[in-house]
Amino acid sequence: MPASNSTRLAYIDWMRGLACVLMFQTHCYDAWLNDNARRSRFFVWSQLGGTFPAPLFLFLAGMSFALVIDKLHGKGLSGAHIARTTIGRGAEILSLGILFRLQEYVIAWGWAPWSDLLRVDILNEIGASLMLMGIVCWVFYRGKRSQVRISLIAAIIALTISLLSPLLWTSWRPDWLPWPLESYINGVHNLGQPQAWLFPVFPWSAFAFVGLAVGFLLSTDWAQSLRSKIFIVAALAGVGLIYFGRWIEAQPFHLYATDDFWHTSPSFFLIRAGFMLLILGVAYGWCRWGAGQWGFSPLIQLGRTSLLVYWVHIEFVYGRFSILPHHANDVRKASLGLLIIFLAMLLLSMMRTRFIAWRAEKSPRPGQVAASELIKG
Repeated sequence: MPASNSTRLAYIDWMRGLACVLMFQTHCYDAWLNDNARRSRFFVWSQLGGTFPAPLFLFLAGMSFALVIDKLHGKGLSGAHIARTTIGRGAEILSLGILFRLQEYVIAWGWAPWSDLLRVDILNEIGASLMLMGIVCWVFYRGKRSQVRISLIAAIIALTISLLSPLLWTSWRPDWLPWPLESYINGVHNLGQPQAWLFPVFPWSAFAFVGLAVGFLLSTDWAQSLRSKIFIVAALAGVGLIYFGRWIEAQPFHLYATDDFWHTSPSFFLIRAGFMLLILGVAYGWCRWGAGQWGFSPLIQLGRTSLLVYWVHIEFVYGRFSILPHHANDVRKASLGLLIIFLAMLLLSMMRTRFIAWRAEKSPRPGQVAASELIKG
């Protein structure tokens, strides 16, 4: 694989594309399958696959964040300038999340509750995580000599967020805060109890900080001297985390009085973090030695415009313009709808990429900031 930036980051786009495909299937089957199909083993496995897109997006946001900070620092920019750039990008994503909620509310005018405007969705969480990581890097990042230290700090923060999540969802709930603010901590919304379908900082930001830790490690001279071997090490470490998380969960004692394995459990966090590292190693190998770059790659293409395809597909799956009636289809018909959504989003992604290339040819901007790599879109 040629040592160019675009090729070097192909595995990141491939992982984003994988997250998009897993997201499509999760949303399509959840929105369209009828009651009988929803009781099938097929639906259970489909929703199990749905536990990976959000962690993948956050993990990759953290990785990209680290790579961008390293790139900006290499250009000689000051720490304050880097902080403004990165925290500002997080605020931009958070604003896009709020704008997305406004769009959905307007389209669903008449039956959507006003509280939907303040729902903490995945874009809100990515934006909040980017801002938090920007603050941490502003305080601790001092160039290449600090990469290992800040990687360790990011890993500690990730583990701390995971360990605090069960408490902040139960006995340590900050219910003295107004619910729109508390919802960013534990996803309580206006329903009195934390909601599993929302994306609060606890526990979701932990995946972003895992990505930040991995991204800074990959940027070290030591890791780059290992070249491809570092990704093999990452995959093996991921397998170790998966088995360690399963071992913890199998123990007869529990750290928490109330432990929600599928949503706040630290052991499930370790398992999913392990899968992130395993997928990272597989994605790099696929793009390095496999078919990931043999001509056109649908996953890499989707990964380049993940924000756009996320934004658009929601309305055609869950929204007023759904291409199939909600909760009224068997697996075969819902799978056909999923194929249509996949092909339509792939075509939209290609059109977006070509439009960007055409606009760049017409009016190039040589000094464009590299912070756009924080989240593709």
